[in-house]
Amino acid sequence: MTNTRVLFAGTPEFALASLRALTDAGIVPLAVLTQPDRPAGRGKRLTRSPVKQFALDRSIDVLQPATLKDPEAVQQIAAYEPDLLVVAAYGLILPQNVLDIPSGGCLNVHASLLPRWRGAAPIQAAILAGDEETGVSLMAMTAGLDCGPVYVEEAVAIGADETAGELHDRLAALGGRLLVRHFDAIVNHALEAVEQDDSRATYAGKISKQDARLDWQEPAEALHRRIRAYNPVPGAFFLLDDMPIKCWRAAVVGGVAGAATGEVVSAGRDGIVVACGRDALRLDSLQRPGKRPVTASEFAAAVAVTGRRLG
Repeated sequence: MTNTRVLFAGTPEFALASLRALTDAGIVPLAVLTQPDRPAGRGKRLTRSPVKQFALDRSIDVLQPATLKDPEAVQQIAAYEPDLLVVAAYGLILPQNVLDIPSGGCLNVHASLLPRWRGAAPIQAAILAGDEETGVSLMAMTAGLDCGPVYVEEAVAIGADETAGELHDRLAALGGRLLVRHFDAIVNHALEAVEQDDSRATYAGKISKQDARLDWQEPAEALHRRIRAYNPVPGAFFLLDDMPIKCWRAAVVGGVAGAATGEVVSAGRDGIVVACGRDALRLDSLQRPGKRPVTASEFAAAVAVTGRRLG
């Protein structure tokens, strides 16, 4: 296991879980590839990715090409003569000449049960669709979008009130465990990868802020899933007097007869109840711009909303 020359490509916390699991198991990459530092926070200061910070703390080489179409970047990767490139939420597309560098190929840790939810946001997509389960797949990478053959996958149930952030953390930990558990078998060709059934493929595109806007014409259950799927990023929201209000927690409650969609039918200690296209939604945690999240009762005490129609 430890004689395998490994490179690791990843950027956010999801990737860090796999990188940490590898190093804890004695599989220390020769180098990591991670995206360039990005502006973050109110001050927009350049910030290292979680993977970069971890690598620097452990004196692992760090490569941060802006694109893998740069011949110099490809040469830097090839110079390590890797047996395997492990990829988890890297964020850059690997062209064929990069996929061809490792003698043992490229292995991807993907947060879905492939071929369902190929693409950039599989965790959010599973919640939005109302899937009862999702999981992690270890996949041999090809030039297509998450369409390579799968070595192994493991399913987990999605909790009825589970947010994308909570599910992300569970899947990240599971990805690290799967990677270490099956690493030897994959490297030694003792585990055969099975081709995906492309006819069953679904796709999870990148998320925009507008995707998280709540439309009260939708059924309450769909809005509940949207709130969970976009917690913590980018945060589901609605408009109140043109002011975006983020909603972090909610629950579906029975229908409200005679109320217009988007109408606040009650607001108090038990939450803010809003009529939807079907049934109603009880808002439990809200946040005004520049403020901290508060309970719905705290929000209702500060802002008069009963009887108003939310945008």
